[in-house]
Amino acid sequence: MDPIKNFTALLLSAVSITVIGCATVPPAPTANLQAAQQAIANAERVEAGRYAAGELGEARTRLASADAAVSEKKMDLAAQYADESRADAELAAAKTSQSKANAVNAEMKQSTGTLVEEMKRSSGEQK
Repeated sequence: MDPIKNFTALLLSAVSITVIGCATVPPAPTANLQAAQQAIANAERVEAGRYAAGELGEARTRLASADAAVSEKKMDLAAQYADESRADAELAAAKTSQSKANAVNAEMKQSTGTLVEEMKRSSGEQK
C-alpha cells in the first residue's frame, strides 16, 4: 500500500478519535444536585422560608440554574450552581436556627425579668 495513503488514513483516524473524544459530554453532577435538593428540603423543614426567605429563594434559583445548565450540557457550570445552591440552603438553615435561638433567648430574658420583679414585690423591695 502507498505510504502516503497509509499516513493519510492514520491521520484521519487520529483526527476522528480526537473529535469523538472532545464531543463527549461529562456526566451530570448528580451528587451535587441531590445534595442541593436535600439542603433545600432541610431548610424548608426548619422553616427557613419564614426566617431566611432571601437565602432560601437564592438556593432555589441556583438549583434551577443548575438544572438548566444540565439541559444545556454544561456540566461544570451545573456542578458549580448546585454547590452554590447547597451553600445558600445551608446558610438559610443556619440563619433560621440563629433566629430561633435568639427568640428563645429573648423570651428567657423576659421571663427572668418578670420573675425578678415578682420576687422583689413578694419580698417588699422597691426598685
